[in-house]
Amino acid sequence: MAKHIPANQKIWTGRNSQSIDYWHQAMSFVKVTGKKKVALLGYCGDEGVRRNQGRIGAAEGPDSIRKMLAGMAYHLSDSLQILDLGNILTVGNDMEGSHQLLTEKVTELLQENIFPVLIGGGHDLALAHGRAILKHLEQKNESLGIINLDAHFDLRDLNGGKGHSGSPFYQLSQESPDQFQYLCLGIQKPANPASLFKTAKSTKTQWMDMEEFRIDNWDYIAETLQHFYQKVNKIYLSIDLDGFSTAFAPGVSAPSPLGFSPELAFKVMEWLAISGKMISMDVVELNPKYDQDNATARLAARCIEFMLRKLFIRMEKP
Repeated sequence: MAKHIPANQKIWTGRNSQSIDYWHQAMSFVKVTGKKKVALLGYCGDEGVRRNQGRIGAAEGPDSIRKMLAGMAYHLSDSLQILDLGNILTVGNDMEGSHQLLTEKVTELLQENIFPVLIGGGHDLALAHGRAILKHLEQKNESLGIINLDAHFDLRDLNGGKGHSGSPFYQLSQESPDQFQYLCLGIQKPANPASLFKTAKSTKTQWMDMEEFRIDNWDYIAETLQHFYQKVNKIYLSIDLDGFSTAFAPGVSAPSPLGFSPELAFKVMEWLAISGKMISMDVVELNPKYDQDNATARLAARCIEFMLRKLFIRMEKP
C-alpha cells in the first residue's frame, strides 16, 4: 500500500516582492486552464536503497529539494504553470505499491500534456517513471530514449526476487526489451563489476566511462548524444546525484570522490533542451542526512531550475 500526500504549501516560503520574482511565489497547487504545465511529484521512498545496501535517508529528499527551490529567482514565462502535486510515500517496505501509484500519476500527467519532474527518493523510482512513459508512447507508436547521468548502470539483477535502487533499468529492459534504448553517462568502473558490463552489452545499453565523460571531451559527448537522439522520438532524463563528485554532492546514498561536474551535466541538459524531444525528467538519491550546508539539495534544485528554464524558453521561441 502507498499514500499520496498532498503538497505541503508551508514549504514554499521565502523573500517577498510585489511581482513574481521567486519560485515560492510562482508555485501553484491547483491546475488552471490555458497554460502549459510542469508538475513536481516527490517520491518519499528509500526501501529500494535499503535493499541495495545503500545509506538510508533518501525518503527525506523531495522536501529538501523543494526548500532550496523555494527561494530561487524565478525566470520562467507567465504562460507556464508550475504545480506541486505532493509526494508518493512508500508505506513500510511496500516499494512495489508506491511504484504502481507513481506510474498511475505520471501516466495521468503525460495524458494531460503536463511535463513531469520527479524528485526522490531512491533511483528505483525510474522503474515506475519509465513504465509510465513507455505505456504513454506505445499508444502513440513513438519510441523512448532513456539518458541517465549516473556513476552506476543500475542494471543489477533482482535481490531475492525483488527490485531495488540498483535494478530499475534492468527491469525495464526485461519488461520492454524491444523498446529499451538506454544511454548512461558517467559510468565508474570501480562502482560496476564486470558482470554489469556484460549485462549492459546484452541489453544493448550504450554508455560512456567517467574517463571519457569530461568537459574537454565535449565534441565526442555531443556526437554520442546526437547519435542516440536520432534513433528515438522522445527522451527521458534521469539524474542520479551520486554521479556528481562528492565535492558537489556529499548528500547521496552512494558517494564518490571522482564524479562529473555540474558544468558538464548542465551542458548535457542544455543540449537535450535544444533537442526538442524531452518528455520527462527526474532527480534522485538526495540523502539530506549526509548533506553539508544543503549543497546537494541546492544542486538538485539548480538542475531542475536550469533544465526547465532552458526547455521552456526554447519551446516558446517563434
